Amino acid sequence: MQRTSLRKFRALFIAGLLATGVAGALGFTRPDDWTERILKALEKFTNDYPQEKVYLHFDRDYYAAGETIWYSAYITLNEQPALGARNLYAELRDAKGAIVQKQLVVAYQGGAAGEFTLPENMKPGLYQVRAYTAWMLNFDSSFLFYKNIQIMDPKSGKTGETAATRDFSVQFFPEGGDLINDVSSLVAFKAIDANGYPIKVAGAVRDSKDKQVGVIETVHDGMGSFELKPEAGESYKVVVQSATGQQKTFNLPTVKPKGVALKVYNRGARVFFLAGFSGIDTSLNKLMLVAQMQNQVVYKANLNIAEGQVSGLIPVAELPTGILQLTLFDTNGNPLSERIVYVRQKTELLDFMLDPNELNKAPRGRTELVLQVPDSMRGRISVSVTDADQVAQDPYANNIISNTLLTSDIHGYVHNPYWYFRNNSDTTNAALDLVMLTNGWRRFSWKEILHDKYPQLTYPYEQGINITGTARTAGGQLVTDGQVSFLIRIPVDSSSAFASAPVNPQGKFALTNMLFSDTANVYFQGNMTNKKWKDVDVKFDRHFFDVYNSVKTPVPLLPPPPMDNRVLKNYLATVNEGIGVNKMINNRTIYLKEVNINARKPAPSETTEKRYASGMFSGGDGYTFDLTEENPTSFNVFQYLQSRVPGLQIGGDISNPTLSWRGGAPGIYLDQMPVDVSMVSTIPMSDVALIKVFRPPFMGGMGGGNGAIAIWTRRGGDYKGDPNAKGMELVKKGGYKIIKEFYSPDYAVKKAVHSLPDKRLTLYWNASLRIDTTNNTTRFTFYNNDFTKNYRVVVEAMDQFGRVGRLEKTF
Repeated sequence: MQRTSLRKFRALFIAGLLATGVAGALGFTRPDDWTERILKALEKFTNDYPQEKVYLHFDRDYYAAGETIWYSAYITLNEQPALGARNLYAELRDAKGAIVQKQLVVAYQGGAAGEFTLPENMKPGLYQVRAYTAWMLNFDSSFLFYKNIQIMDPKSGKTGETAATRDFSVQFFPEGGDLINDVSSLVAFKAIDANGYPIKVAGAVRDSKDKQVGVIETVHDGMGSFELKPEAGESYKVVVQSATGQQKTFNLPTVKPKGVALKVYNRGARVFFLAGFSGIDTSLNKLMLVAQMQNQVVYKANLNIAEGQVSGLIPVAELPTGILQLTLFDTNGNPLSERIVYVRQKTELLDFMLDPNELNKAPRGRTELVLQVPDSMRGRISVSVTDADQVAQDPYANNIISNTLLTSDIHGYVHNPYWYFRNNSDTTNAALDLVMLTNGWRRFSWKEILHDKYPQLTYPYEQGINITGTARTAGGQLVTDGQVSFLIRIPVDSSSAFASAPVNPQGKFALTNMLFSDTANVYFQGNMTNKKWKDVDVKFDRHFFDVYNSVKTPVPLLPPPPMDNRVLKNYLATVNEGIGVNKMINNRTIYLKEVNINARKPAPSETTEKRYASGMFSGGDGYTFDLTEENPTSFNVFQYLQSRVPGLQIGGDISNPTLSWRGGAPGIYLDQMPVDVSMVSTIPMSDVALIKVFRPPFMGGMGGGNGAIAIWTRRGGDYKGDPNAKGMELVKKGGYKIIKEFYSPDYAVKKAVHSLPDKRLTLYWNASLRIDTTNNTTRFTFYNNDFTKNYRVVVEAMDQFGRVGRLEKTF
């Protein structure tokens, strides 16, 4: 069911509710109708602050250094494909939250594609991919997309360090929010270890006199619940023991002497609610219950405690699958108690059929698969084909279904969320209700929006690349009448464009919605209309994505499910062999039959080297990188060099990395003078002209037994002149990442490279399959590697209405 049908349901339901007099029978009316105020506040939030979401489908769950992480992004706005979104930001962060790689990729029709190329010397361990749009940063960062990725070392077999797991904690969540004297309450709990991983615990609930008043035991993934009716003047604690035998004591939340709390019973087609109360005065006799889903009010009821009206039934049979938020208000509009409930219906998921038109498991055999899609489907379909025997799959990990229908709308980590969609049994639904009780819902705060406090919009809804800034006179005064002129050169495709941005009364200018790849050379000049000042200083705003800040990840970095040692060993061995094959492909020399050379033009790198390097730095055995002809978007020299120099190990925090070559640290030189790592790591890449990496031993200075890295900064005149940019200054602006093409060999065509071994483990990847609308199918073809016997195919999709689907099949 789509949002339009949800709105229709809300209108019909409330109209019917009022027409039958049910709401009137339950309560009261006021001149200040809080129903209208609530509806208007929610409508304003929905219209002015639409909710954007991102989900990433990966070709696999884990990787090894030297491999490539492929992903397809699905972007929605208010539950439907975000057709206007253009910018998707993706980051790969280590366990400390430091950025290892990041990229801006272009989005189109609600989707995007990207990849992270992992260097061979990448430190093994747990990493996390974070993906989002700029608009999403205006809201709670918990609702960004997060995915845990384990990266292993194919040579040593190391999987990275894991935190100690002996310590644990237990959190308690009274239903409705509070424990209240003499009100029987359900108390849910969640037990996690030091990594944030769910664990089993058992124990007893005791009062202040150490009398046992209840027992607790985990039911599923560290969660459970117990009933408690607090007595006046009592306090409670829980003594628990973990599966490892460790015992700890936790205090329950403080019991309130009076108040109101919601108690909810989810019965599938109907949700029954009960307002439990104690010690309240007459000001709280009249209450209002409001239920909303997808930011639409779908139910309201006035309750009069004085007349014994404290309960009701919410018919939910016509609602879509998703989270229903119930809130109890007093007559002043203050939220008193809240509960979220999962409404589970026969979900309208996309249904697919996948069959082979040609299935071949012989070495390098050709396979063609045909995917039948629903009639009239338009949208995005991504597919991966992997070796089912060497690439393990977590069957209950978060996927497009669990993300869309559950995890993208709640706070907190949900372990193995797809487990809750395996069936519709009472056991599964009871466990899902524990998820509702132990995870918050905070897309907005009723208290804030009812008092006109809405999110502060710091980040715009981006539909391209923006260049913004401020223009001032040489004397520091704001330019209020003029413009900034631009000449934009895109080296990667040799395109160019002229543009101008007017300056507003605050001296601000903006060049918006540009689309370009890699890096642009932006020549600029500020001008005043009245020409009163000859010189205009232009200062550009720093985009948030240009800042490398560590972040505390709200989703715990959890170890993946244990893999069979034999499978893991085979996987890492295959990856290691595959890296060797790739090196052979990249280093293979191609000979021409006949070459006649009479004159030789020096290469740009040679001319730059002659101008910069002298003495012992002018020769040597190693690698030379001329950046005067390049437009790197790397954070610093060390990130630029990662995976570019065989044998050179660069690990740890890229702002203060650890360097190693042949067991020791290479020497660092800046403009031929020895320096330390910290001095070089802060130099912007736009200031670097030349890098030379010398193989061990380097005889140009002391401590060169482990090689050396020499960096030269640009000198005047090393920016290439542009005849059309006379008198203009230059700044470089990073654009969209150029996504490399997934390598899928065609063995029907004879090539020299096909003589090398084929060790691919992801046999096929396509971030966006093309649908044949005439017969509602899509076909894809791939060739086997040298050894795979079983294929695992995973298809994920979203149609033009925001409906999602997933298919996993092994051949």
